Amino acid sequence: MKKKTFSTVYKIPKHASRCGDQDKALLSSMLRLISTSLCLQCHRVTYLSSNFRPCGTFSSAENKQTVEALYGLSVDIQKVRKLKGWVLQQSPSYTKEVADLLKDLGASGTKISQILTVYPEAVLCNPDQTLAQKALWLSVCPNQKELVGIIEKFPASFFTSSSHHDNQRKNITYLQSLNLNKRMITKLMASAPQSFSRPVEQNKEMVCSLQQTYQDLGGDETNMKIWLQKLLIQNPFVLLKPPEVLRQNMLFLQDRGFSTAELLYLLSKLKGSVIELNPDSMRHTLNYSQDTLGCSEAELRDIIVRCPALLYYPEDILAERFQGLLRAGISMHQIMQTPTVLELTTQIVNYRIQRLKSRGYDVRTASLDVLNGTKKDFEVNYGKLQLCRQRPLFNPVAPLKGDD
Repeated sequence: MKKKTFSTVYKIPKHASRCGDQDKALLSSMLRLISTSLCLQCHRVTYLSSNFRPCGTFSSAENKQTVEALYGLSVDIQKVRKLKGWVLQQSPSYTKEVADLLKDLGASGTKISQILTVYPEAVLCNPDQTLAQKALWLSVCPNQKELVGIIEKFPASFFTSSSHHDNQRKNITYLQSLNLNKRMITKLMASAPQSFSRPVEQNKEMVCSLQQTYQDLGGDETNMKIWLQKLLIQNPFVLLKPPEVLRQNMLFLQDRGFSTAELLYLLSKLKGSVIELNPDSMRHTLNYSQDTLGCSEAELRDIIVRCPALLYYPEDILAERFQGLLRAGISMHQIMQTPTVLELTTQIVNYRIQRLKSRGYDVRTASLDVLNGTKKDFEVNYGKLQLCRQRPLFNPVAPLKGDD
């Protein structure tokens, strides 16, 4: 078979070789143009083939309709396959129905894509149950925009509890009877959906235990409602704890010599953290703190009352903070006078000490109260120190300076 040449493909006339120099130059330009066009076409074909969306590439176990529907919503399929590939193998799925529900709530296409990438399990939820969830959440959520924000941050809370719809409704009604407003209940539903999925009787048992403990310690009923609200908001998982935990913690502290009034104060200050404690951890913390400070039992109780947070710091964290304060030149006596300084990390303490040092304040000989508090509290105290340095002392008998 005769081999085709470039000239035979593009039908270069035989008389071209007899053309003049000008014709040869024109022909050469045409050939370069054709060659460049072919190269560009080859590059374009290569680029398209390497970047072609693999929509038609499916695992044999995957639900083709689910994958195509998610692609259409710009969901990151590769991420879903890597982290939750089992979702793509389920049937039936309701991708379109879930996307339409989110769209009706006002979610943009980008947000829908993000939600389904992070939580693709949503497409497995039955549409009827999802609509029921929507109605339930909107009964406590201020508006649809806020609900979209909640779904974006806590998609599992919205999509996974639909089978416990009756329990959710009963728990909402019960918490409303405790004077929790809708915004508080929405926050609880988002952060601790398990508390709403279980029977309302279990939550009632824990709440009654909290109320009874508060009253047994002499707490006022009016203040108890406020305390209970703060406790639930601070630690939404408190309802999932068995009531026995609270009783054991109170008995332990009572055995350590804390009075009823002190226990009530600690219960009010610790709020949701009181359920996270246990006698063993508190025993280690109290023993370590007493040995390190070299104080008596009575002095230790006074320190705990002034700084309840010491009860839930583990020994290794306390050791680091004690050592950091000692390295900064602060004495144990100063720490006992202001134990709340142990609530601050070593990095924060060192930063604040350097700031104060630049204003001539020496924490080794002065009060540690200025170190305490949040960042805002410290800045206020720091500003007061700066103001005191800048304000001149007024001498009422000194002559006033006037213009000459």
